[in-house]
Amino acid sequence: MPADQPTILATSGGYVPAHRHRLDFAPLVQHAVELSGTTGRPRVCHIGTAIGDQRSFNAELDEAARTAGYDFSHLSLFPMPSVEDVEGHLLAQDVVWVNGGSVANLLAVWRVHELDEVLRRVWAARVVLAGVSAGSICWYVGGTTDSFGPELRAVTNGLGLLPYGNGVHYDSEARRRPLVHRLVADGTLPVTHCTDDGVGLVYRGTELVEAVTEQRGKGAYVVRREAGAAVEERIEPRVLPGV
Repeated sequence: MPADQPTILATSGGYVPAHRHRLDFAPLVQHAVELSGTTGRPRVCHIGTAIGDQRSFNAELDEAARTAGYDFSHLSLFPMPSVEDVEGHLLAQDVVWVNGGSVANLLAVWRVHELDEVLRRVWAARVVLAGVSAGSICWYVGGTTDSFGPELRAVTNGLGLLPYGNGVHYDSEARRRPLVHRLVADGTLPVTHCTDDGVGLVYRGTELVEAVTEQRGKGAYVVRREAGAAVEERIEPRVLPGV
């Protein structure tokens, strides 16, 4: 069942430690499912391009999906696409969840397979697009990344479904905030939307409609350029159920 309009949930979270296996899906992933409006068993497809389609991590997500009661699948691109009809498979989902890792590598591989255009059509068809870290930045114009090495750099060739910059892990990695401010101030990034760990941003179309969190006390932020300087505004997120 598609959402009522094109929807993106861009996050710096989504996983929590589990008791009997390594991780479970946290409230942000559950919220992505809720945004889809599905009333049946949720169909969720994970894309792990940013970490090279690691089979071991896919298995850990499979365990989390069994616990959550999801009809769960993976779209892998290494060594070749794992399904015959990539677009048809993604259009049949309620949620597409993109994992973190290297956003630079993710974007390059997606474009080789024309997945960038496929995902644009999937978004227009109102399948909820969501993800964490690299799986957040990819939907925007760009953001800050460690894809190129330990020193953070700008990435500016995102899919651009959302006409903003994106800053992830805003509270847990000390160099993220000052770099976002510098990139907005010098015009490298447009208005930039940022999330502390555990926070997600909900977009209907290209409009930011809500910030939500699976960790109390965390924030979301909008950084704008004013008179050649970066100005930051904090947005208080809504605490998700079960937190």
